[in-house]
Amino acid sequence: MAVVNLTIDNVKVQVEEGTTILDAAKTIGVNIPTLCASKEIGHTPGACRVCIVEVEGSKNFVASCVFPVREGMIVRTNTKNVRDARRMIVELLLSDHVDDCNYCVRNNNCELQRVAEIVGIKEPKLEKTAKFIDDRKEELELAIDLSSPSIVRDQRKCIKCGRCVTVCANIQSVNALGMEGRGFELGVVPTFSLPLFQTNCVACGQCIMACPVGALHEKDDVEEVWKVLQDPTKHVVVQEAPAIRASLGEEFGMPPGTLVTGKMIAALRRLGFDKIFDTNFAADLTIIEEGHELIERVKTGGKLPMTTSCSPGWIKFIEHFFPDLLENVSTCKSPQQMFGALAKTYYAEFAKIDPKDIIVVSIMPCTAKKFECQRDEMSDSGFKDVDYVLTTRELGRMIKEAGIDFVNLPDEDYDAPMGEYTGAGTIFGATGGVMEAALRTVYAVVTGENLPDLNITPVRGLEGVKEAKVNVPNLGEVRVAVAHGLANARKILEKVRDGEADYHFIEIMTCPGGCIAGGGQPIPTTNEIRRLRSEALYRDDCKVQTKRQSHENESIKKLYQAFLEKPLGHKSHHLLHTKYTKRGTSIPHK
Repeated sequence: MAVVNLTIDNVKVQVEEGTTILDAAKTIGVNIPTLCASKEIGHTPGACRVCIVEVEGSKNFVASCVFPVREGMIVRTNTKNVRDARRMIVELLLSDHVDDCNYCVRNNNCELQRVAEIVGIKEPKLEKTAKFIDDRKEELELAIDLSSPSIVRDQRKCIKCGRCVTVCANIQSVNALGMEGRGFELGVVPTFSLPLFQTNCVACGQCIMACPVGALHEKDDVEEVWKVLQDPTKHVVVQEAPAIRASLGEEFGMPPGTLVTGKMIAALRRLGFDKIFDTNFAADLTIIEEGHELIERVKTGGKLPMTTSCSPGWIKFIEHFFPDLLENVSTCKSPQQMFGALAKTYYAEFAKIDPKDIIVVSIMPCTAKKFECQRDEMSDSGFKDVDYVLTTRELGRMIKEAGIDFVNLPDEDYDAPMGEYTGAGTIFGATGGVMEAALRTVYAVVTGENLPDLNITPVRGLEGVKEAKVNVPNLGEVRVAVAHGLANARKILEKVRDGEADYHFIEIMTCPGGCIAGGGQPIPTTNEIRRLRSEALYRDDCKVQTKRQSHENESIKKLYQAFLEKPLGHKSHHLLHTKYTKRGTSIPHK
């Protein structure tokens, strides 16, 4: 590629042709502020104009995030005119932005706050707009959309950058959000201006991860959990998804990819939970049930390819957009819901506690889990199987509120009988992990021997669609695929629908990177952070856990012996398997 020579702030620069001024400036240590640009989601609309610079020969400022360099260009990023213009742009944004920073979920982690500080805003200069004033109840209700059990939209805080629209359309291919209006009336709205939960929103929360401010955030259930923790009549148990142990530390300033399993357990005990269990236990259980289901389908000519079912955003996606393919989905509940059903049956019997007094709280990297636990069919225990779901961010806030010094906590261990897990359960949190865990167990169940190499590396990594083949004696060549991010899932499902997918088993995760980058994880989540969190889970699998296959979990063996009897048995089908809803869609994919 051709090289372009230019000058930025009197410094000679050489970059590849097609590079933007914004990126060219970074090569010499000049960080131009911006609010709308995001390489992670491929969003550079030049909408916010905060990144303006002077280019010699141009009559007007140019948006550096979209303006490509050219030979001989002379750029100035720090003149008085540029600084004054940037400051005015940010002041205009602030004038149309509600003043509740101290109460906002993004306080101290807000890009608008950061940019306001960078451009030198120290006091308000412009009068606030009349929109969304708190004493105008009708307008306030229109501004705050609480329809979803997972996601809150607060239009008063929207800066109209369009990032949420881009991630919903391009990364997830859902198109539940769009831009509407012109000029000052331009804004982000759900499809057909409906309440968010009346659209095809899958509750994945990737819009939250893309939002630079607090216009989108998870529905907070912290206060409800505090109430049950302080209720002496309730026995409150908690489970944590595998991805939490590789991300929670970030909420306390620890480097991404730090494994904090023992500290997390200690913190949960100090918060007052009666028993600390692990979703990894149920992940191992899921592999046993799902693996046997796959073997049965292959041997009996059942519906193939079979797809995984542990990601609730993915399940809602296929219910909306590919309802004709629901027979391909495994009937297994997600590990979260399997755990909930067993907590109020198996554990209730084990601990001799009335299940009506047991409260199950989940700590999840996923906002869609809040929706999943409220599905009508998730009550096979005779009660609501999972009562509350908190995201990683919500747990972080609880620990801080309790004054717990997380970083210096000693490591503690899980409780029995639902705390033991294997490395296979841990890697559920990374894209490809479910597939790898399943293949380890399927091979062992069919052959009576372990895979020669338990590391199935072709299904690892951040490539959007991955494929692999594993030869299983007595079963044949098992062909598998892995997709993460729903736009990639759509590509595979269209191949399945057209009869072009020659697979036996497909793993689909809603979020790019899998659960390690779910909509409830610490912000920011970049590709580098995805990589570090994934490496932490594989490190736990390879270096920490002594058992790496789900069928080796002694607590799972005892569960079948004492309660479930056998995989795919009557009790297993009742408690651990489910059905799906053909929702359909009237919204075309763009």
